[in-house]
Amino acid sequence: MVKSVAAPQAKGKSAEDKIFGANNRAVALAETLGADKVINGTVGSILDEDGNLVMLHVVEEAFKALTPKEIVAYAPIQGYPDYLDAVIDQCFGESRPEGYIRACATSGGSGVLHHVIHNYSEWGDDILTSDWHWGAYGSMCNDNGRHLREFELIGSDGKFNFASFKEHVEDMVAKQYNTVIIMNSPANNPTGFALSSDDWDTVLAFLKDVVAGKDKNIILVPDVAYLDYSGEKKECRKFFKKFGNLPDNILVVVAYTCSKGFTMYGQRMGAMICVTANEDIANEFVAINQYTSRATWSNSNSAAMKAMANICKDPAKVAELDAERAKYFALIKERADIFMKEAQECGLKYLPYLSGFFITIPMEGSQAVCDLLEKENIFLVPLGKGVRLAVCSVSKAKITGLAAKIKSAVEATGAKQ
Repeated sequence: MVKSVAAPQAKGKSAEDKIFGANNRAVALAETLGADKVINGTVGSILDEDGNLVMLHVVEEAFKALTPKEIVAYAPIQGYPDYLDAVIDQCFGESRPEGYIRACATSGGSGVLHHVIHNYSEWGDDILTSDWHWGAYGSMCNDNGRHLREFELIGSDGKFNFASFKEHVEDMVAKQYNTVIIMNSPANNPTGFALSSDDWDTVLAFLKDVVAGKDKNIILVPDVAYLDYSGEKKECRKFFKKFGNLPDNILVVVAYTCSKGFTMYGQRMGAMICVTANEDIANEFVAINQYTSRATWSNSNSAAMKAMANICKDPAKVAELDAERAKYFALIKERADIFMKEAQECGLKYLPYLSGFFITIPMEGSQAVCDLLEKENIFLVPLGKGVRLAVCSVSKAKITGLAAKIKSAVEATGAKQ
């Protein structure tokens, strides 16, 4: 028997992350054979056409310009006021919803999800998200004594499966005081799928109806990690307007991160942004989430907040930021278009992709397919129901011909699509 001194709720915990595991193997092989001999489709970060990790130039310059005090000072627990203002403006743009809007700094988008689960659900509660989701959602729930529950995101018609969503929400509202819903849209990880404007209208009308006249609450968490690579800047933000003037028992908490839009992946800087028609709820939001930050990681990364805020104070720098994002959005789209065209030509099925860092190839037997591809120096991420390809990190040259190689691996292993 393995000796353990862990508390009962911690016994047996371990985390073998398939994404980082596959990436580590790809990196090690590239160092041995040369980067040109390896296709690494695991990395959830933007790499340029030469395989270099992208840091936006305007962000790099902002870090270089920081004063020693901006780099090392303790920041306020809630976050610097100029950072919080910048976060709200960068997130919503011209589509700021009506209502009381407050923000709290967090340790990346992950920090937002931790705080929402911790403060807006009870021990033993279900947390709802889609069947296609970032794997860490489950770990966050389990580590907080909650259970992740999944609705079917995409129906047989390739559109948002509202019927499945509705069924799960109704059941949860009947059983729980609060129903927390994590909706990773636009540019869903791992599919690149997104709810349409009409989908959001349908969802919000239903949520208002399902808690009308009840002492029950909905906590809706749009996880918008990939927002800045999901479409034209103004167009892709229009859905935010729909979150204004909702009933008091529907609280929207947007999970915002600087990891992707500002290429600050390892700086772990994000913010939770609440939208509510009730001032008391907004004030409570700040109070309880500040408290949890203090009790979890204390205060956040000063340098990252100041770099982001300093960019956003300068219209010229914001224009440069927008131009750089648009360039990489276009590059990712070119890569995705190559893959989808070739997948259609060779009969490889993939889930509906609109934008974002990833495309998913649905199948049973994903691990066997990924294992076979690794023998050809191709590294992808096996999921429970498919294989994830990071189009954000694979060059156009390397993505050309990749669909046919995946198709061959599917056939060779007998995987079912």
